Amino acid sequence: MSTSALHSWVASANGHADFPLHNLPLGIFSRPGETPRGGVAIGDQVLDLRAAVAAGVFTGSALDAAECASASTLNGFFALGGGPRRALRSALLDLLSERSSHQARLAPALYPQADCQMHLPAEVGDYTDFYVGIHHATNVGKLFRPDNPLLPNYKYVPIGYHGRASTLNVSGTDVKRPHGQTLPAGASVPVFGPCQRLDYELEMGVWIGPGNAQGEPIAIADAPEHIAGLCLLNDWSARDIQAWEYQPLGPFLSKSFATTLSPWVITAEALAPFRCAQVPRPEGDPQPLAYLLDANDQQQGALDIELEVLLLTPLMRDAGLGPQRIGLSNTQHMYWTMAQMVTHHAVNGCQLRPGDLMGTGTLSGPEPGQHGSLLEITEGGKRALILANGEDRRFLLDGDEIILRARCHRDGLTPIGFGECRARIC
Repeated sequence: MSTSALHSWVASANGHADFPLHNLPLGIFSRPGETPRGGVAIGDQVLDLRAAVAAGVFTGSALDAAECASASTLNGFFALGGGPRRALRSALLDLLSERSSHQARLAPALYPQADCQMHLPAEVGDYTDFYVGIHHATNVGKLFRPDNPLLPNYKYVPIGYHGRASTLNVSGTDVKRPHGQTLPAGASVPVFGPCQRLDYELEMGVWIGPGNAQGEPIAIADAPEHIAGLCLLNDWSARDIQAWEYQPLGPFLSKSFATTLSPWVITAEALAPFRCAQVPRPEGDPQPLAYLLDANDQQQGALDIELEVLLLTPLMRDAGLGPQRIGLSNTQHMYWTMAQMVTHHAVNGCQLRPGDLMGTGTLSGPEPGQHGSLLEITEGGKRALILANGEDRRFLLDGDEIILRARCHRDGLTPIGFGECRARIC
């Protein structure tokens, strides 16, 4: 039976914007006074996997997967790979569908999401941020190198840098304004103080599944089996610190102070109906080198995910206003696929481990209104973004809150979403 025809006995799932039965993302949650454990988002509820396992509703490989996914992190579950992950999804679809015979057993294992605290889905050993949004790379390059916005390696190499896993935060965690060195305009000596050009970056996060042994590359055809799922990611950026420090070795303190993640892992299986062909490279662009080129990846290795950025200022909050959309983009603007990111990361023998995280880099579109950072919207702070309530922003002020959202929709399919990735500057 096609999942497009399914309804759930969990009433809030039917028609839910983010978490209908067709999604079933996994995350780590806790209730007051209880330890964190694995759960599944279904409508506005969380299914407690530990309680579901204890209720005896799983068997076979789905039981093994559910036991791993009910732990305090999803690392062990990610390590199992696609087979057990698909078995668990299949079991959950049956258990939570309106035809389920286990409703009475599972109803006590459901808790309102509003009553639950979310945690990072996995213990992240390593975090790498890529730069695969070509429109962002071009826009930023124009600000600093008007005559040569894209360096020659960009169209050959999926560019990335090693990030800081210790400052990954789950959605809802406040972000403290960082301090560091900056070089004021016209000065020859830097000063130390709080960042004055604080920015967000609209990205996707890629959770690594089984991974590879050190010294063993991951072939491009095999790379999708090493992607457990996706989340939203906000790579906070201190632009004034970044401008002073980034040459010659790239970002450091301008990026390492905070990165915010949405709490739910949208699995590769839930995203499969929204796969699409990679946008063809412009005429004259080089083909990827052989180790990065796979026909199947080019035909269905991209994803059609709508990405949204909203800003909520203190004045809006005090006036009872909702957040204002300031950017709308799509993952189809990626120059490199996620499989290419995985393959390139491991081609030198680098070990990827279950629960490692990769960021895509800022995913801006080519048109006005599609930018994924204030740096682009304001052209480096040269012109202000005017908000509907009359406020303006060149960069973020204390009390500002950035909210990222993402949704997949296609004719004939039930839409799914990612929930929110939000944080306030303090």
